[in-house]
Amino acid sequence: MSGEAGVTVIGNLTADPELRFTGSGTAFARFTIASTPRTFEARAGKGSDGDTVFVAATAWWGIAEHAAASLTKGMRVIATGTLKSRSFTTRAGEGRTVTELEVEDIGPSLRRRTAQVTRTGPGPEQDEEHPPDRFALSAREYGDDDAWFGLAANPTGRINVPAPDTEPAH
Repeated sequence: MSGEAGVTVIGNLTADPELRFTGSGTAFARFTIASTPRTFEARAGKGSDGDTVFVAATAWWGIAEHAAASLTKGMRVIATGTLKSRSFTTRAGEGRTVTELEVEDIGPSLRRRTAQVTRTGPGPEQDEEHPPDRFALSAREYGDDDAWFGLAANPTGRINVPAPDTEPAH
């Protein structure tokens, strides 16, 4: 979402996410989130529902697969992402443009229910190349001329941390 305005939508799924794959095998899921704003009218002392907004959403890659496996029709969800416009031509030859939420993250709302989370990858984020709780460094991953990590600076490719100096007992 670099440089783009992020959007958060809270609402209920109108149907189960529909999982599909592109010709190259990339997973994507489409679904609609119905979001109804609720306002409190102090003078009347009661709340009222506003007009429901139906937000078309698309998720890609692992998020699409996780959404299709975890989320179902009627479930209250919280989705974040960016709004994207997409143009297409109908079968009748008419040009149309729609605005969709391109989902960066989605999950069930815990306001009225609980959820059990299952890790699917080796680290905290499956898509991360080097998760923060793992440390791997190889001299071969860097150029020989790199002053900090090249073979000239570390010919063995090992990291040695010397023990702290201790003063002799008097």
